[in-house]
Amino acid sequence: MCGIGGEFRLDGRPPDLAAVERMLPVLASRGPDGEGRWQQGPVALVHRRLRIIDLSDAGAQPMVDPALGLAVVFNGCIYNYRELRDELIAAGYSFRSTSDTEVILKAYHRWGTACVERFYGMFAFALVEIATHTLVLARDRLGIKPLYLAQGPGRVRFASTLPALLAAGDVDTDLDPVALHHYMTFHSVVPPPRTILAGVRKLPPATVRVITADGRSTDTLYWQPEFNRAAAAPMSADEWQERIMAALRTAVRRRMVADVPVGVLLSGGLDSSLIVALLAEQGQTGLATFSIGFEAAAGESGDEFHYSDLVARHFDTDHQQIRIGASRFVPAVHDAIAAMSEPMVSHDCVAFHLLSEEVSQRITVVQSGQGADEILAGYDWYPPMANVARADAVEAYARVFFDRRHDALGGHLAPEWMLDHDASLEFVAAHFGAPGADTALDAALRQDSLVMLVDDPVKRVDNMTMAWGLEARVPFLDHEVVELAAACPPALKLAQGGKGVLKAASRGIVPDEVIDRPKGYFPVPAIRHLSGPLLDDVRDALTARPARERGLFRKDYLEELLDAPNARRTTLGSNALWQLGLLELWLQRIGV
Repeated sequence: MCGIGGEFRLDGRPPDLAAVERMLPVLASRGPDGEGRWQQGPVALVHRRLRIIDLSDAGAQPMVDPALGLAVVFNGCIYNYRELRDELIAAGYSFRSTSDTEVILKAYHRWGTACVERFYGMFAFALVEIATHTLVLARDRLGIKPLYLAQGPGRVRFASTLPALLAAGDVDTDLDPVALHHYMTFHSVVPPPRTILAGVRKLPPATVRVITADGRSTDTLYWQPEFNRAAAAPMSADEWQERIMAALRTAVRRRMVADVPVGVLLSGGLDSSLIVALLAEQGQTGLATFSIGFEAAAGESGDEFHYSDLVARHFDTDHQQIRIGASRFVPAVHDAIAAMSEPMVSHDCVAFHLLSEEVSQRITVVQSGQGADEILAGYDWYPPMANVARADAVEAYARVFFDRRHDALGGHLAPEWMLDHDASLEFVAAHFGAPGADTALDAALRQDSLVMLVDDPVKRVDNMTMAWGLEARVPFLDHEVVELAAACPPALKLAQGGKGVLKAASRGIVPDEVIDRPKGYFPVPAIRHLSGPLLDDVRDALTARPARERGLFRKDYLEELLDAPNARRTTLGSNALWQLGLLELWLQRIGV
């Protein structure tokens, strides 16, 4: 896991090395173990390293292969790199390292851009064909690893984080009105390629972009799960359970590939508990597990230690409870905001940031349970989609998921920021209207798995863990698991209140008390119920001079929220004032 950045000139001029160099300090937390730089012709690359595979200097980046005429910077992990390495050696390639980075170089030389179809893993990389001055940018199937871009006169810059691009300079920091509409509608999610800033874009997941020396750019979408049952042979419920559990066993085993120990973030929910169970089943002993809890607020519990302790005892893990008191909380909120590449409203960000800080002191790699709810229908907005006609799916989804509808948004945003069309509903309609996705629920799960999941929970985990040089791996987002879940009949996923097929498959593997418990979330009561110093900070941000000059929100709506900070909730139960406050806190933090 690492931080990458660079510049590709399209105008015959050399890259701005000073600008690219300014990215490195901002990327340092993603790679605290070293840094590297390389420049030739129109391209400059920089890299910050976190040593996970091949801890020697032979695995350092940027990695250049003069014989093949290729250079690369890479963030992520190719879990099947050993198998690919053996295949490439059999084809006549030689290696000077045991790193997965070098496998990317040789694989590209042998198979071209189609190499990504052979990679099992999470990745974002920038590869240079030195002789032809061609830049190849690629991102993994589920967008687990980020890649941001800023186009300028005669050049393209790219980096693992948005703040790294800002540090390089010369970025249009005006707000994108369509992205603002999405932020206010999709629970802070801004789908790719947009970000909230007009001058920064992100490479979509499962995409390879080839940019040639003359500036031409071509995108290839190399993966798209079907979300229907046309290609799958009919199977019984028991067979589906067996197939999904077999795929998860493989996914968890793949994610143990490392030259350092691997632990688990254990929330006490089914998903993370199952990861622990499958690792124990595969013979892992003394597994390091970690859980976090906060002080209660407004009568709401701030921890789920009962369940995480139960799992830790059952599987005899080396478990650490992390308890966060009130004195650490408000500073941690601001630290979490500073770690965000984009504004993310979920209070889970603070939990993951604090958890990662503690975990990184003991271990460098963890597995985490993100993704199961989106691919296996674990959220409470999925059952209402079950009996909706396919033609009515867009409206039904908007009704259960949108924070606010376009008409209501007119009462919240200042008139100059309102669009004359419902951009968010149009986006969903286009996504739902694509071929495939047999039922309304299939369409909702496809939308959430390929869009919401990428730019909410997945991005949240990447940003917060990498702020502390901690690599998080997510076995539920193994692409083979996602493909299987997409083909699974909706009724099996919705059974038992959601994730029914996973719950049934987990019987006898995970304690029943964990399977049968009510649905839980990372509880952070102090954000759900704003008061005290954090409320003061939100109020200050929303009334500060930059916020007044920006004028995003209607004055009467702001006054209503500030007068009753915890009265207004979004459709999904989040604090509406926090959504507005978080956006302003983030914008002011990055200096916009």
